[in-house]
Amino acid sequence: MRYSQRNPLPIPAAGEFQRVSSTIDAVFDWQYELKRQKLMELYEKGKAATWNATDLDWSIDVDIEKMVSQRQMAGGGGVVNQFLAPPRPLDEREALTLNLNMNAFMLSQFLHGEQGALLATAKIVETVPWAEAKFYAANQVADEARHVEVYHRYLTEKLGVSYEVHPSLATMLDDILRDSRWDVTYLGMQILIEGLALAAFGMQKLMMAEEPLIVDITTRIMADESRHVAFGVISLEEVYQGMSAAELREREDFVIEATHLMRERLLMQPVFERLGWPLEVWMPWALETPFMRGFRQMLFSKIVPNLKRLGLLTPRVREAYAKLDLLRFEHLKDSVEDPEVQPPAELVQLLLQVLASRQAETPGAPG
Repeated sequence: MRYSQRNPLPIPAAGEFQRVSSTIDAVFDWQYELKRQKLMELYEKGKAATWNATDLDWSIDVDIEKMVSQRQMAGGGGVVNQFLAPPRPLDEREALTLNLNMNAFMLSQFLHGEQGALLATAKIVETVPWAEAKFYAANQVADEARHVEVYHRYLTEKLGVSYEVHPSLATMLDDILRDSRWDVTYLGMQILIEGLALAAFGMQKLMMAEEPLIVDITTRIMADESRHVAFGVISLEEVYQGMSAAELREREDFVIEATHLMRERLLMQPVFERLGWPLEVWMPWALETPFMRGFRQMLFSKIVPNLKRLGLLTPRVREAYAKLDLLRFEHLKDSVEDPEVQPPAELVQLLLQVLASRQAETPGAPG
């Protein structure tokens, strides 16, 4: 697919390329038993659901500024101040700029995470011991390449605003790729990073409902990602049942550390730095304001039940998650029971309130 990269992504200070040294054992499976039927069924679904970036309508004009302006003119001008409760009231131009940059930041991290998934899944092909898991992982590699392709084109050709990889995400990707244990690659990428991204995609789709191209992109990628996360859960379920207490403790440590890294990545410090807004004012807001705290918590709605199914919602992990108010999600369905992600109830309620607010403020709006 050829496209004009009119707005290149910013390059990190470290340079255009990053090399991560890792030592892994590439494993052949000479049995080819193919006895793990759930993995084979998932592999068949993945092959049947393949799509191409050229299937998207790239002729759609993307004008986020116009979209947000129309929201404001339709009575949503006070929504940002009402629901985000920023440190100071934002005028319409500031609210529009914040909306555009927060959206660009999230989409940019999606792009960088997808490249991380591309490399991590290629590593899984080499290291997982079962042929049927290698089959599915190979199919997922193609999915991840396609995701990188479409997000990069959207950011550089359509949106025109983008951000480099957040340091916390870069650290986590680095940890995943360096670790020689194949199950940790699964745990970090398939369960944690992709699980969080799956919930974030659902929120992105709701928040950008008036932009048809990103809705189409997000819908397609969510369908892929729901299978990817289920792949991780199905593969790891039997592995962690037979691990020693010492081995499980190492996985607990990884989950706890990774959770803090993922939450740091959602604080959007780079956005405030680019806008020139004082960090000592805006970072506490990002940490403490109810909407932003709820936003971060909602993104763990699939991770928590998946960890529970794997037996990793242990007392130590529960203690860490209780401090972050994440245990509310433990009774939701995991990715094997229900691969789809439902929009978080809190966000749906918020959007309904926004719509009601617009109707009340717009003259002649139907009651």
